[in-house]
Amino acid sequence: MTRRRTSQLVVLFFAALLAMGAMDAAGRFSSIGHKLVCTCGCTQILLECNHVGCPDSPKLIAELRDKVAGGDGDTSIFNWFAAKYGPTVLATPMRGGFDNVAWIVPVSLFLLATFGTVYIVHRWNRRSQPAIAGVPTPTSQTPSDDLRDRIRRDTEY
Repeated sequence: MTRRRTSQLVVLFFAALLAMGAMDAAGRFSSIGHKLVCTCGCTQILLECNHVGCPDSPKLIAELRDKVAGGDGDTSIFNWFAAKYGPTVLATPMRGGFDNVAWIVPVSLFLLATFGTVYIVHRWNRRSQPAIAGVPTPTSQTPSDDLRDRIRRDTEY
């Protein structure tokens, strides 16, 4: 290969690396922006806020661009937004600390309710087994002749 061809490949390689870095920043911006909520009261995702004349979303998007361009980590960006605008700016609770409760409690309550219902239904079924009509159970006794006569007398007009 010639020297010129080698230098072209090196320039192309570094351009590709820069483009991949830009795509990563754009992808990261989109990912983080879809995990934040607009604070104008429309309760829409920040990057999808279509509120006409929204006073908050352009400012929030600009701040997010600055944070992503500054190289801050995702967690630090979420913490910064939560500290500045309150935890309601987060579309989902962050994992860690007390916020784990928001992830664990609903699942555990659902499982507890499911197993509790299965247990109660099992106990009810075990406690009372209904007899099938027309089939005598082993514990039932056939009525005596006196009882049959009394029933006939009581039911006659």
